[in-house]
Amino acid sequence: QVQLVESGGGLVQPGGSLRLSCAASGSTFSLNVIGWYRQAPGNQRELVATISKSGTTNYADSVKGRFTISRDNAKNTVYLQMNSLKPEDTAVYYCNARGPIVSVANYWGQGTQVTVSS
Repeated sequence: QVQLVESGGGLVQPGGSLRLSCAASGSTFSLNVIGWYRQAPGNQRELVATISKSGTTNYADSVKGRFTISRDNAKNTVYLQMNSLKPEDTAVYYCNARGPIVSVANYWGQGTQVTVSS
């Protein structure tokens, strides 16, 4: 069993910054990759960024150069630093954690709202 809790969302103006946190608890030893996804109203959930246990990162083209994903394995926490936020970044952001076999270990948090508006 793994539990994921996201935090750090809120309302910011365009060009502002937020840092999201995803705290994992439970049987986290089998998890290899943690990712951030987002879902805007009327859209499908899309991948934002991922990070492996070794620190390898991947980003969606839409956030490259603006967002940074990082993790603290000792704290079982993953962060998403979001800079230069745009209105199109508005969405519910979800944390996802998975093991080497997704069908065996794949977990989601409840999401945190990020709203970018003037």
